[in-house]
Amino acid sequence: MILPVYLYGQPVLRQEAKAISQDFPDLKKLESDMYETMYNADGVGLAAPQVGLSIQMLVLDADVLKDDFPECKGFKRTMINPVFLERSAETVAMEEGCLSLPGIHEKVARPTKIRIKYMDADWIEHEEDVNGFAARVVQHECEHLTGHVFIDNISAIRRQLNKGKLNNILKGTARCSYRTKAVK
Repeated sequence: MILPVYLYGQPVLRQEAKAISQDFPDLKKLESDMYETMYNADGVGLAAPQVGLSIQMLVLDADVLKDDFPECKGFKRTMINPVFLERSAETVAMEEGCLSLPGIHEKVARPTKIRIKYMDADWIEHEEDVNGFAARVVQHECEHLTGHVFIDNISAIRRQLNKGKLNNILKGTARCSYRTKAVK
């Protein structure tokens, strides 16, 4: 089922997400719905707060970016209760967008390498090193679990330059090709 993507201004996007346990109801259905929602919106990542759930879960499928970023080939993950173990000191600034902030794209500096630990939807623990653009996607989605969005990482002047677009999202007049839930 395609879920509505919660847009900028929805309180759930600013909440610290809660860890979940194995007894979380209908986890596999939620995982399936989140992937379907992400694919429908042409996204490469989607965090649970973006579909209105303040829980530590996200889905990623960056394979569509493999021609430009070979490290994204086959990079499909469901991450539950992710924890960063390491982040490189080296950073790179690249343009990002977000399904919750339609029409806004800005350069964000992020570490180029990470080490992350998480559970998958079968409750198998993983610990892996992720590099390049795949690491960027993971960091972007994990940020949603802390109540932050990517524009929190840009300068005040860049935020000011996006004020009109942010106001349009808040007023519910931003245009999207996917199902959304705007602030009313």
